[in-house]
Amino acid sequence: MGHIPSKTREDLEFDQVLAALLPYAITPMGKAACQAIRPLPSREEAQHSLSLVAEYTASFANENRIPNHGFEDISGALRLLKIDNSVLEIQAFRNIAALNETVNTLLVFLKKFKTYYPQLHQLSGELYVNKEIQAAVDAVIDRFGEIRNNASEDLYQIRKSIQTVRGKIGSSFNKALAHYHSQEYLDDIRESVIDNRRVLAVKAMHRRKVKGGIMGSSKTGSIVFIEPETTFQFSHELQNLLFEEGEEIQKILRQLTDQLRPFLSLLSDAQDFLVQLDTVYAKSKYAQAINACMPKWTDDHQMELLKAYHPLLLQSHLKEKKVTHPQDINLDQERRIVVISGPNAGGKSITLKTVGLLQLMVQSGILIPVHERSTVTFFERILTDIGDNQSIENHLSTYSYRLKNMKTFLKKCNAQTLFLIDEFGTGSDPELGGALAETILEDFYERGAYGIITTHYANLKALADEQTAMVNANMQFDPKTLEPVFKLIMGEAGSSFTFEVAQKNGLPFGLINRAKKKIERGKVRFDATIAKLQKERKRMAESGRSLQEEATKAQQASEKLEVLNEKVKKKLSSYQEMYDHNQRMIVLGNKVNDAAEKYFMDQRKRPLIAQLLQLVEAENAKRKKKTAAVAKKERAVKKQVQEELKQAIAPIRKAKKATKKAPPPPKPKVPLKVGDRVRITDSKSVGSIDSIEKNKAIVNYGLFTTQVSLDQLEAVQ
Repeated sequence: MGHIPSKTREDLEFDQVLAALLPYAITPMGKAACQAIRPLPSREEAQHSLSLVAEYTASFANENRIPNHGFEDISGALRLLKIDNSVLEIQAFRNIAALNETVNTLLVFLKKFKTYYPQLHQLSGELYVNKEIQAAVDAVIDRFGEIRNNASEDLYQIRKSIQTVRGKIGSSFNKALAHYHSQEYLDDIRESVIDNRRVLAVKAMHRRKVKGGIMGSSKTGSIVFIEPETTFQFSHELQNLLFEEGEEIQKILRQLTDQLRPFLSLLSDAQDFLVQLDTVYAKSKYAQAINACMPKWTDDHQMELLKAYHPLLLQSHLKEKKVTHPQDINLDQERRIVVISGPNAGGKSITLKTVGLLQLMVQSGILIPVHERSTVTFFERILTDIGDNQSIENHLSTYSYRLKNMKTFLKKCNAQTLFLIDEFGTGSDPELGGALAETILEDFYERGAYGIITTHYANLKALADEQTAMVNANMQFDPKTLEPVFKLIMGEAGSSFTFEVAQKNGLPFGLINRAKKKIERGKVRFDATIAKLQKERKRMAESGRSLQEEATKAQQASEKLEVLNEKVKKKLSSYQEMYDHNQRMIVLGNKVNDAAEKYFMDQRKRPLIAQLLQLVEAENAKRKKKTAAVAKKERAVKKQVQEELKQAIAPIRKAKKATKKAPPPPKPKVPLKVGDRVRITDSKSVGSIDSIEKNKAIVNYGLFTTQVSLDQLEAVQ
């Protein structure tokens, strides 16, 4: 079972997260529940709590929005219901009815959309829709908070009598008012109201002339307030009726209280359900404000936080419109302990607190501002040593206090512990304190604990390099500007840039050189080597980015060439297919021409028809081999090629037309007569003229005759 000390919550400012979450709750009981949020004792409870918040958060972007869950606290009414013969007030009944209606609406909604909100539906537990409570209250109390006239027969009769008496009071008072006004006994204001009763404003000199009860006088004593005698009698009757009305109302409320007492357990569970729902709602609204999400859970103690933000710092920077730098950090069985080094003001402590605070939030059922691919695990203990923490009362120095903390750590650290220590080993002699810190860290390592420490000690950096499950990390620092980059680099130690920062802040160069001479040469060389490695790493990172950009450009160029090559191949293929087609057409045309020549020479039909059929069948057989898709593709390609050929040949034809020679002079026409052998111009078929009539000749070709204009015929020698 998990246990998180209160000191850990204090060191990691967990209460400030709750304070930021608190305003999102809409009920006082919900706010109190948010203030009482603590890390949950088991992974199952934490994961279930996160699932509830994730479901509610998803509803904000969903058309099926969860109904309102606001309610008034009925805890006092529930305590009275436990006492026999107790009577609830009217407002308590109204609050109970409103709460019951709210719960009924939510139960119906969650049942309808159970597939959308399975965890929230499960949260309702054994609750059920109850319409008796609201019906019972509505039968007695109206929407204005008044007892209905028909709440009982006796109440109806009493109120009817009250109305009658009030009518008599008004009538008798008006009669007395008119009478005494005519006698000029009344002051200019004529009447007033005392103790909720109408009275006459009688001049003091005439008070004995007016019959009735004196109810008071003005400050000056010039006016005496008198209730007329007849009105006084009716008022006394009214007071009796009002008393009876109060008694009857009390009786009705007692009966209503007894009617609701069996639902005590249901009402208590309903209020608890609404308080939990309000807490989940507050967590969801807070998650929306910091752009939080639900990470993945793992059982093998693997924590991988990607683009993790410190929630308090993020909200503060959002208000000030500043940039917040996210961090990536990884803890697993191969890298259980991370030693973060680097210069001061570089972000080491913020990184340490970010990891610890996000772990507390996850184990408390609060979504965290990380990338959705992040992975989290559950730790039974989270131990922290952050800050100065001097104790004046107990006369403890910083180092003494830290040693006391380390004693606690050594008692509790195990494989289920996450420890977070800021500026490990400081507060004592650097060499002696560093040696003790190294020994303690080795003990944590041997116990299998997980943790993150920040330090400037070189021996701790060296230890992290020597141990297999311990890793160095550093906060990146720009060596040129000596400004922090706020980016965690895993796998290498960081330089403190002590002398560089001192030089930047204006310390004399000679003084810095003297300081360098006072320390061991090896330590200076070690720190300088680390700084040089950081510079080299930055240069290599920039080179890597440049190479990556070049590789991307080369890849894009290669893809363009592949596309162009594919287009050229397709075009060449289409040209080849068109060329083969045209060659077949030429061969076929030659065969048809030869068959026609042979027919005109021997005038034999059958061989001509047989040869033509043979050619048609051969061509048809070739065409049948092609599919419809191929034929369609060929037509498209042919059309494209023809268009391209037209565009290419057009300028050639234009040039040829410009340089074309004049046509040769026409041959002299020979007069034609009947019996001459003739043929149509540019034709090979020869026939003889049977007759000539009106510039037209009948030409006989043997099998058939045709009429042709003489202008289209030429003589055959």
